[in-house]
Amino acid sequence: MNKTLLQIFTWWNGATLGTRFAIWRRGEFVGTDEFGNIYYRERGPGGRRWVMYAGEAEASSVPPGWRGWLTYTWDEAPSDSPYAEREWEQPHRSNPTGTPNAYRPRGSTLNVGHRPKVAGDYEAWSPGE
Repeated sequence: MNKTLLQIFTWWNGATLGTRFAIWRRGEFVGTDEFGNIYYRERGPGGRRWVMYAGEAEASSVPPGWRGWLTYTWDEAPSDSPYAEREWEQPHRSNPTGTPNAYRPRGSTLNVGHRPKVAGDYEAWSPGE
């Protein structure tokens, strides 16, 4: 029951019931990626393309091959014609912002460890002076 309510009222926990109905009515399965995202297109030529995320709706979890297909950069889906990574490309990673794996520069209040003291030439302003 709880999962059904989430599907009715939220879009960030997967597909809503409206999306599932649209897939059933007009959608055609195209393929899946290594993260478990499922890709669809509208039946017929030149139709819409969309993704159902495996987990939380996070656009950075779509790999480059599928991103190009979703944005109409190329017509062939990676399931039909596999995406060939270039030699300079690194493996795809989702955006870690807001997670424990996020980048925290030296001196950040969120960084583990001791925060370095401020430079000696800094003098704090106080309104009474």
